[in-house]
Amino acid sequence: MSATRGNTGADRGLTWPQMLAAVIGAVYLLVGIVGFFITGFDDFFAHDTGETIVGFEINPFHNIVHILIGAAGLALFRTLSGARTYGWLLAIGYGAAFVYGLFAVDAEWDFLSLNWADNWLHLVSALAGLVIALGPVRNAVGGRTRA
Repeated sequence: MSATRGNTGADRGLTWPQMLAAVIGAVYLLVGIVGFFITGFDDFFAHDTGETIVGFEINPFHNIVHILIGAAGLALFRTLSGARTYGWLLAIGYGAAFVYGLFAVDAEWDFLSLNWADNWLHLVSALAGLVIALGPVRNAVGGRTRA
């Protein structure tokens, strides 16, 4: 078979870590954008705003963080190594956000306006990052697994 347009063999499709990174990135980007329709742009670092998206408290700064996390996922999912890097960013970043949230909920210095629902979501996001970063992927040739 000749290497004609679209038939180079290089396009083997996306691996499941890449797809998961793309989905998580798209969801966080969408949440960040929608968040601005709820919070507007005032009180950028307000704590205890009472403004939520399906129970998760937000403020404009929190929206910016979601947009950046989402954009990173959409930028990095295209390669397996990029998706793995995104997984580590999620694991470390949201792991740190979870620990921060344990102390910050209801505190006046909570610049992300977190609630307990946010904390649990941050823990799940950190675990999803570990799954993306460390989950095995089967090689199409020979059925070998690569990490």
